[in-house]
Amino acid sequence: MNPAWTEETDPLEVIGWALETYPDLILPSAFNLNGTVLIDLAYKAGYRGEVVFVDTGYHFPETLQTRDRLAERYPDLQFVTLTAGLEPEPWGQERYRTDPDACCAARKVAPLRAYLERKKPRALLNARSRDQASTRAHLGFVEPGERVRINPLAYWTRERLEAYAKAHELPVNPLYWAGFLSIGCWPCTRAVRPGEPARAGRWAGRGKTECGLWVGKEAL
Repeated sequence: MNPAWTEETDPLEVIGWALETYPDLILPSAFNLNGTVLIDLAYKAGYRGEVVFVDTGYHFPETLQTRDRLAERYPDLQFVTLTAGLEPEPWGQERYRTDPDACCAARKVAPLRAYLERKKPRALLNARSRDQASTRAHLGFVEPGERVRINPLAYWTRERLEAYAKAHELPVNPLYWAGFLSIGCWPCTRAVRPGEPARAGRWAGRGKTECGLWVGKEAL
């Protein structure tokens, strides 16, 4: 990490450093606003690797359509879709109702963990930013660990992300503009109400704000 970096450092500089330092890095994405902006910036910085998406079986059709639109826009990137091999559960047996943590662990965390253990990248290019949730309030550009996480958008606000997406005519998930500021699986996502943080619509009323990929005992 460059010690001269500040909150105003251009994400392109951070991504450029990441590509030089960790040429085997991988970009996981759920195709939210942050993810779409990061894909565009990474491409401009020279990234030509994998964009990895975990299809839980419960994604909104708009999310899958956004994935396809991005794949068409960036044909030089390798879009990889992972699944846990689990079909949606029969009505009345949905684990997302009774144990959302276990549902996320089985359908989202486990497939990505298995893939990363197979590929063994030293770093991940991540789209999280500080203003998304209190659990992300202290994010920096680089998080050390078994796999280093590079967060080029750590200091970008939602307003700045929106402005970038509009200026560059990016294919943002249409649900975002309908108030779904953070989009996960349809059973556990609602539109955000005025004054709520961006991730308030995820697992609303369940005391849960993270899927477990990046925060918690099951974190990658």
